[in-house]
Amino acid sequence: MEQKRELDYKSLIEELEILCEKYDNFNYSYIGESMLKRPIPIITLGDRKAEKSVLYVSTHHPQENICTTLMLSFIKEYLEAYKSYRQLFSINLHYLYKMRKIYIVPMLNPDGVEYRLNGIDDDNPIKNRVIAYNEGENDFSKWNSNARGVDLNHNYNAGFEEYKEIEKQKKIMAGRSKYSGEFCESESETACLCNFIRFHSEELKGVISFHSQGEEIYYTYKEKAPDKSKHLVNIMERMTGYKKSIPEGTASYGGLTDWLISEFNLPAFTLECGKGKNPLPIENSFSIYSKLRELLFTFPIFF
Repeated sequence: MEQKRELDYKSLIEELEILCEKYDNFNYSYIGESMLKRPIPIITLGDRKAEKSVLYVSTHHPQENICTTLMLSFIKEYLEAYKSYRQLFSINLHYLYKMRKIYIVPMLNPDGVEYRLNGIDDDNPIKNRVIAYNEGENDFSKWNSNARGVDLNHNYNAGFEEYKEIEKQKKIMAGRSKYSGEFCESESETACLCNFIRFHSEELKGVISFHSQGEEIYYTYKEKAPDKSKHLVNIMERMTGYKKSIPEGTASYGGLTDWLISEFNLPAFTLECGKGKNPLPIENSFSIYSKLRELLFTFPIFF
């Protein structure tokens, strides 16, 4: 079914509440709060007793919010297939449910999404400062950071100090994008996600961070990757038609995938979903999801 509009934070929560009412085995909780105190939802698909899990994270960046729609499409298809006792890609959904947990953070940056889609509220405690960060404009359509001008996917502890030197050279400051924050995990969104990962590190076997665009798969940090990642990325290429790539320039520092590889030697991947110019038209979500379906259902059993 074609998505007609982008999901803001309120719409996402409404969608999750509808799923709670429709499916007895569905619920969600929160990993923490955003800078503006919006609870950040996390969904668990699968039996909580399952010993292995994977994690999907989307919408670090507000202009890449189409990825939230992709996650919601996957959740809905998973739940309906489970309820109907259907197999997908030769996978028995009841077996998958019993043997693997899939954790999903569909919108890591709700404040940034609200800025971009709905503007800044008059009661925002740092409104004037944020407008200054936005080059004095009230139009936040180009906003790609969190509530206080930090790019969340540069806020992880992986090459953070090196990136700080690049910021000085390029005069990158708090604003629409690319600013890494005062220190790694300075932002509540990244801090609560990192804490969740640390707590679940023994069971967690793989992570995909969903971004847009380019139809590429990043799987290395400083051109190094876990041995398993080198094998899996070839399978992921065949499944999606995406191409494995090595990040360059500022994209090489401070990302979630970088941190997971350097800190845990964990198979972690960044998927740049779709093609075009961000933000991708929401009408593209169906065709993008069609390319990713097999990977989303199959990734948990790679481990």
